[in-house]
Amino acid sequence: MYVAQPIAWTEAGVVMLDQRRLPAEEISYTYTDYRDVAKAIREMVIRGAPAIGVAAAMGVALAARHSPAKSVAELRAEMPAIYDLLAKTRPTAVDLFWALERMDRKFNELLSANADLDTIRREMVAEAKLVHLEKKATDEAIGRFGAAFMPKEGLVMTQCNAGALATAGIGTALGVIRVAVEQGKNLHVLVPETRPYLQGARLTAWELLKGGIPLTLITDNMVGHFLKTAQVKAIVTGADRIAANGDTANKIGTYQIAVLAKENNVPFYIAAPISTFDLAIPDGDSIPIEERSAEEVTHIQGVRIAPDVPAAHPAFDVTPARYIAGIITERGVAHAPYAEALRDLATTPRPALSTAH
Repeated sequence: MYVAQPIAWTEAGVVMLDQRRLPAEEISYTYTDYRDVAKAIREMVIRGAPAIGVAAAMGVALAARHSPAKSVAELRAEMPAIYDLLAKTRPTAVDLFWALERMDRKFNELLSANADLDTIRREMVAEAKLVHLEKKATDEAIGRFGAAFMPKEGLVMTQCNAGALATAGIGTALGVIRVAVEQGKNLHVLVPETRPYLQGARLTAWELLKGGIPLTLITDNMVGHFLKTAQVKAIVTGADRIAANGDTANKIGTYQIAVLAKENNVPFYIAAPISTFDLAIPDGDSIPIEERSAEEVTHIQGVRIAPDVPAAHPAFDVTPARYIAGIITERGVAHAPYAEALRDLATTPRPALSTAH
């Protein structure tokens, strides 16, 4: 089954598939400067919380590898500005900060071991590659746990894009669907378009079509109609940040789907890695919501579709935990009460994940 490759480390540099150009064009760019990686994250060449984390790790590795520093001390002095630039790209996706903290931890371990400059450059690249491999293994584990909650046949729904394009693996929400189909379940996916950036229409529909999984594309304002009339059996979405109480931030439009799912007795699941947990914040009210350019609402691919009026674009909304039937992770599935269940999963020793290609 086809799996998209949104990012890869190569000897030439970090290669990213430009997700803004899909599905019309499949164009990739090669980056050798961490500042260009930061710009690519900010401008959504690459998007999706886990994939953003991979890109950030690779950005730090690029910075270490190509730094003009002549000594370990000079490289150490450069690192705070590198982390800061990458951290400012997308404020909601916690995987970004998880990846930066992990790379910083590795850097400090190397400093403590008195590693020389060449060793530090080499080991920072190795760590970024490992982050990518672990994300792939994590997706596969999430898929195995989540497939058990998918029906044997019938309609399921997702939101935005939580497939390979968003994670650099097989996907979280789409990974669950993909594994369920590979296990023989006969699923048909309803895909809301996900205005204003159209990640559902452009990306999820493209991934499912490439993977041979049946789908029907619907507009966002059809969700209530289909949940009421179409016998949807399950909904599974990804997440960008999960608070300690289980409140979950995901692409704008997810909250209304969860509310309508509750009204129509359709189980609503979140599929996300442990790295998406932010147990330091008590609830969804503490999750920062990125406000993107109004032009993404008033224009589509540079073409104005609305008069010159003010437009809002909160990129995410928060679904309260009470609407979530389960949070599917690589270590198992959490159910309410989430405060305890998420804490238990977060502190459970990580199982051995195969990172073999």
